Amino acid sequence: MATVSLAGPKEITIRGILLGVLITLIFTAAQVYLGLKVGLTFATSIPAAVISMALLSAFKDATIQENNIVQTIASAAGTLASVIFVLPGLLMIGWWANVPFWPTFGACAIGGVLGVMYTVPLRRALVSQSNLPYPEGVAAAEVLKVGTSSRSGAAEGKAGLRAVIWGSVASALFASLAGAKMMAADVAVYFRTGQGATGIGASSSLALIGAGHLMGITVGIAMLVGLAIAWGILVPMLTTWNPAPALSAADHALGVWKTDVRLIGAGAIGFAAIVTLAGLAKPVLGGLQSAMAAARHAKLEGAVIDRKEQDIPIFIVGLVTLIMMVPAGWLLATFLQGGVLASLSVTLVAIGVGYILIAGIFAAAVCGYMAGLIGSSNSPVSGIAILTILGASLSVGMAGRHMMGPEVAHALIAFALFVTTVVLAVAVIGNDNLQDLKTGQLVGATPWKQQVALLVGVAAGSAVVPPVLELLNRANGFAGAPNLQAISSTPLAAPQATLISTLAKGVIGNDLPWNLLGYGAIIGLILVLINFALKKSSNDKYSLPPLGVGLAIYLPSTVTLPVVVGAFAGFFFERAVSKRTWGEPAKRMGVLIMSGFIVGESLFNVALAGLIVSTGTGEPLAIANGLSETQLMLVATILGATIVASVYRWAATNAKRVHA
Repeated sequence: MATVSLAGPKEITIRGILLGVLITLIFTAAQVYLGLKVGLTFATSIPAAVISMALLSAFKDATIQENNIVQTIASAAGTLASVIFVLPGLLMIGWWANVPFWPTFGACAIGGVLGVMYTVPLRRALVSQSNLPYPEGVAAAEVLKVGTSSRSGAAEGKAGLRAVIWGSVASALFASLAGAKMMAADVAVYFRTGQGATGIGASSSLALIGAGHLMGITVGIAMLVGLAIAWGILVPMLTTWNPAPALSAADHALGVWKTDVRLIGAGAIGFAAIVTLAGLAKPVLGGLQSAMAAARHAKLEGAVIDRKEQDIPIFIVGLVTLIMMVPAGWLLATFLQGGVLASLSVTLVAIGVGYILIAGIFAAAVCGYMAGLIGSSNSPVSGIAILTILGASLSVGMAGRHMMGPEVAHALIAFALFVTTVVLAVAVIGNDNLQDLKTGQLVGATPWKQQVALLVGVAAGSAVVPPVLELLNRANGFAGAPNLQAISSTPLAAPQATLISTLAKGVIGNDLPWNLLGYGAIIGLILVLINFALKKSSNDKYSLPPLGVGLAIYLPSTVTLPVVVGAFAGFFFERAVSKRTWGEPAKRMGVLIMSGFIVGESLFNVALAGLIVSTGTGEPLAIANGLSETQLMLVATILGATIVASVYRWAATNAKRVHA
């Protein structure tokens, strides 16, 4: 029997749990909005760590491990909100008119708990015994170490909190000007190319600038390449082949992009994801074998398990996993109750539970490995979602093939989307668990305490997703959905959910445009080969992530162009300060300001949705003015550039002051 060492520093505390839950509630609301608007989410660990350190510094007995628990709880917000990449599809296909609390909470919570359980056995192999870089986990650990190790670190922690606050205020005010119609919400230009058309657009969004800064220059260049392929090659070419002189340049270009180019982008994403995931099979299997061997060694040889190596016991992991299959089965059975699939309920529930169990393990392991390789924010969640919905649609479609009709197909699509929501929650929380455990390893945390803390974050995040989603459904609705209750005339794009629901309908209805997806797969193959050659020739110094390129083809240019601008702005800022003695604090300050950009704008728009619902007015802040569209776009461009330049200057100035 292995003996266990229990002594250790203060980690899980009531104040830490309460602070972590509060940050989770705020960041989850922000993430839900951001994901629905642009199809991207961001990692919340670093801003959560800074907020925690600044607030807990008031207590003399606060420890770095306690701050780590706070960021572990709050990190669930950055990942669990990714379920909105699938869930709005149920509204888009008209299955739900409103977002029910308990089914949504259940899908998020069950998937989140399984995500933690599935990745516990992987910790030794993929974290403590691995040379994976874990960029975000290491960065969060460095922030915690700097902020708690010295007086200057404490000063930086307080300056970091100010950075998050000022970034939030600036982006909220900027977004309010768009809401008041005092500047353009989008800056765009479209033009004719002979008989064809093309153009480019950018959303007036500091949140997207911030997301680009956080993603970094490698992803920024990949997205720039994707923009060039989509709007410099595919849109002009396809509009020329399908002329529409009666339409404006904007309508012609956007129409072809929406019906054809997006699906080509989806094909590129899908192919790149398959290649990426295929390359992970060997290390993931090796990681599982190593974890099981380590557990057997400790048990048979009576080894003393150091506090820093204590996971949730494998017996409890297995037991919880089996127990969670019961509410999962009940949730799926309830989803089918009283519908046209009631006669297939037992079969479909068995398929659904089996799919969650098996596909969930695979997705969690792959996403966890990718978190170690490229970080949580860059993990191929889109690819996982695409593969998951294809597998779920094929599985449930075969079960209902003998009684297929319009109503049955509709119900099967809805069921496939719901099952995929659970699997995606498994994947993203598995991703987050290993990233957090890397941070914990570097700051001397106890793994099982972090795993329990993440379960708390899962519960808090699961409780926030349904009401925020329903609020936005009632205020804005979603593009392509019936929007029977939407008050505003500007629905949220929910681009990822649009793609996932389109794939589900295509597979089950047997009318998927395979030719467009095939063209995308060819582009994906070329990108994979280019990336391979680039990495090999540069000794892994340079890369062109195929998933980033595919996403930029698939997402609207109004989303991707600001992300590209943010990535390049962040690159030039970090290069400018890198040789200064205060360069590292300046870089950390920049990251926090950009995190504030995302939080402030997103929370403002959630609050605006509340105002829209409460007043029954689609544009409650609009102020009449005599400015033309061109003038409004000019205001947005100049003001946005001024704010970004000003906050970078503020970051440099405060870094100098802290470092002095």
